[in-house]
Amino acid sequence: MDTAATDLKFRDATDADVDELVALIESAYRGDSSRVGWTTEADILQGQRTDPEGVLAVIESPGSRLLTVEREGRIVACCQLEHRGDHAYFGMFAVTPRLQGAGLGKVIMAEAERQARETWNATEMHMTVISVRDDLIAWYERRGYRRTGHMTPFPYGDERCGIPQRDDLRFELLVKELA
Repeated sequence: MDTAATDLKFRDATDADVDELVALIESAYRGDSSRVGWTTEADILQGQRTDPEGVLAVIESPGSRLLTVEREGRIVACCQLEHRGDHAYFGMFAVTPRLQGAGLGKVIMAEAERQARETWNATEMHMTVISVRDDLIAWYERRGYRRTGHMTPFPYGDERCGIPQRDDLRFELLVKELA
């Protein structure tokens, strides 16, 4: 058995998890704490990554789930799954920075893909990634995702999404066929 998967518990997030999930997501992407891991966006975005309202909206939205991952009773990771017809959307993916690079992300992604297939009969998983995040995109490509070249603008001026530190940010759609 993969040691990264040892003692993991997957469950849907509840309202009671909101504050802990916001702290996890912020720690994985923003500020100095995010620099412990490799998924930091601290050099390209400052400010918040999410807020309690955004996390709660995902939890409460029909057709959406915030898959929460626990180890020894503590939340160590999460990801959003949203049913969108024949495909599922994967987002809000965060792993505690000190656990990044140990294989946990691969295990979580595989479980998210399995659940999307089995729960919604999804034939594809879609996600959007900031196009300048080359290392992150390469990590997803190694897991079978392909770049589509389809870009959407970054929401400049909406501080709920962070404060950009450069002017070339946009989102690229990545897609994986689910067998």
